[in-house]
Amino acid sequence: MNSALHRPTLTAKDTMKILLTTTSFQDTPGPHHDLLARSGFEVIRARGPLSEAQILELIRENNGFDAFLNGDDRISAHVIDAAGDKLKVIAKYGIGLDSIDVAHASAKRIPVLFTPGVNHSTVAEHTFGLMIALAKDFWIHASAVKSGQWTRRTGHELMGKTLGVLGLGRIGQEVVKRANAFGMHCVAYGRSWPEAFAADHSVERMESAEALLRCSDVVSLHLSLDDANRGLINSRTLALMKPGAYLINTARGGLVVEADVAQACRSGQLAGYATDVVDEEPMPPGHPFQQIDTILVTPHIGSRTFESVERQAVRAVTNLVEFLTGGQDYIQANRF
Repeated sequence: MNSALHRPTLTAKDTMKILLTTTSFQDTPGPHHDLLARSGFEVIRARGPLSEAQILELIRENNGFDAFLNGDDRISAHVIDAAGDKLKVIAKYGIGLDSIDVAHASAKRIPVLFTPGVNHSTVAEHTFGLMIALAKDFWIHASAVKSGQWTRRTGHELMGKTLGVLGLGRIGQEVVKRANAFGMHCVAYGRSWPEAFAADHSVERMESAEALLRCSDVVSLHLSLDDANRGLINSRTLALMKPGAYLINTARGGLVVEADVAQACRSGQLAGYATDVVDEEPMPPGHPFQQIDTILVTPHIGSRTFESVERQAVRAVTNLVEFLTGGQDYIQANRF
């Protein structure tokens, strides 16, 4: 690896200071705790996701860190610069890198490690849970019954509906498998196209995101977030969708313009929006989603199962320890 020339010369017996911020890692029991403890590193714990200002304060209070073991905290260029030469590696607990200034880390020759391939099954299950909840109005019915009412609305079957999958990576593929079991017709669009998978699972390739939006009864987002697709779902693209379609987002909040999605749900252009992510997390008080019954929000827990947390945490700690102790068993997202 290119980073090998810049690997630390320390061993596991040397004391290095690690900032651990991911809450699901800290709150879920499992072998990842023992693995991190055996490293001998000094671990400073905080409850993320942290803002830039919060991380900068921790850097000042602790005289810097040798590594970050982080979730969706804001690892900006300012944070990376403030960490200085002491910072050797950023080990992301997860796969989404949009909260990290990867380009700046690369310019500073700081490896960014991540954990692909550990949470696709559980996120796909969460996606389908949200999809069913929208189609059968679970939130409206459950809240009505608990408040002493017997409100009943007529829902929709998923069988026979067209599911549009934007992003046919690991998670998108797992969603397709489950959609086939529900008798849905799957169409997809993405930057890459897994030919063999699409053929084996009868996925129709769309020529554009817009074409997919026009023909889908349900749209599920599984794209990584970048400058090219931020706000992909907006007033213009929402208008392309079938009136009364459903939108599911277990990817990133920034893929949608939230005010436009809220308006589409108010008008009925969208029959419902179910998301595990919002652009600002935690969701601030007074957010428009809170006032709309056809919008269902879960607090970024799509990959938060005991099984997935253990896989993800073990991989993240392995990445961290292997890199810092001169091993080779780590997965690096950036190259320089």
